[in-house]
Amino acid sequence: MILSILYSALLLASIGIVAAVILYVVSKKFYVYEDPLIAEVDEILPAANCGGCGSPGCKAFAEKLVTSDDISELFCPVGGNDVMKEVASLLGKEVKEQDPTVAVLRCQGGCDVRPKTTIYQGPRSCAISSLVYGGETDCQYGCLGDGDCVDVCDFDAMYMDEESGLPVIISDKCTSCGACVKACPRDIIEMRPKNKRDLKIFVGCLNEDKGGIAKKACDVACIGCSKCEDICPKDAITMANQLAYIDAGLCTLCRKCVEVCPTHSIIETNFPPKKEKKVVEKKAVVKKEVEKVATIKEEATVESKNIKTDA
Repeated sequence: MILSILYSALLLASIGIVAAVILYVVSKKFYVYEDPLIAEVDEILPAANCGGCGSPGCKAFAEKLVTSDDISELFCPVGGNDVMKEVASLLGKEVKEQDPTVAVLRCQGGCDVRPKTTIYQGPRSCAISSLVYGGETDCQYGCLGDGDCVDVCDFDAMYMDEESGLPVIISDKCTSCGACVKACPRDIIEMRPKNKRDLKIFVGCLNEDKGGIAKKACDVACIGCSKCEDICPKDAITMANQLAYIDAGLCTLCRKCVEVCPTHSIIETNFPPKKEKKVVEKKAVVKKEVEKVATIKEEATVESKNIKTDA
């Protein structure tokens, strides 16, 4: 009995030793060296794993940063310039400072301006809706309103507005990871420069139908009149497929295009209120003063004539 137990223990120990030796040999044979800098760079990165850098995750991006000789074109949108400078300092490489970007919704066709013409009964998903039908309105290009973009945002930078039925982007929370851009089947979310004080001007419409059809589907649709293109002093606006597009790189934010748009399809954000009303008020005050002076002069002239008549 004791011998059988002893033999069993020796057999198990032998198997364990042999297995350990085999595992050791295999681990040495197939060992893959990893640069310790990869782990250090990975610690610096924000660990968002959003894919906005073009890599499947922060670890993969860290490996790319370490192994690439030139990282000037690589950028982490979540960490921004501060993180990239820290990485460059660690690796002894140079990076290019990039302007921060923010997601914008190129559709303003809420329930008040884009009436529903059909009712959809099925899974509430933009991806599914875009495959099954064209949407609950006559616009085949606008937001479907099912919130796929909100669901994929890991930074709580988006929410669905119940009144308009459109997603709202919170610029201060947006990290420009691009997850919402990839999730939108209609491609109505675009990354644009944030600019100073988050000033932006862009066309809030993607409807490529002719003017009359687009206007019938949505009150604020771009009708392709090209008035904005004609008035732009920097040639920042181009027309294609009955639709205007504003190049953020050329736009000087003069707002002339906003003023001439007949359907108000051009969106301007975070601009101070216009001073036109004050100018009008000043003109009105000046006009009143002029009229007052003219009245006084007229009264003085009449009074002078009366005095002469009495004399």
